[in-house]
Amino acid sequence: MPHVIVKLYSGRSEGQKQALAQAVTEAVTRALDCGEDSVSVGIEDIDPKDWTATVYTPDIIDKPGTIYKKPGDDRR
Repeated sequence: MPHVIVKLYSGRSEGQKQALAQAVTEAVTRALDCGEDSVSVGIEDIDPKDWTATVYTPDIIDKPGTIYKKPGDDRR
């Protein structure tokens, strides 16, 4: 606990993915007051042409109660 899945457009380098995984891990440990050893991060590359069908509709539109930061929402 916890496991975070990041879905993003394909094309990022392995270095960028490693940096993202580390940044997510640090944010999770701070926010949840847990150790790094309890955090896992998965990164899924999504072809941009498949984004709406595989991410936007099923994960964002169809699950509004799970979204804590919406696309285009700049409130912090």
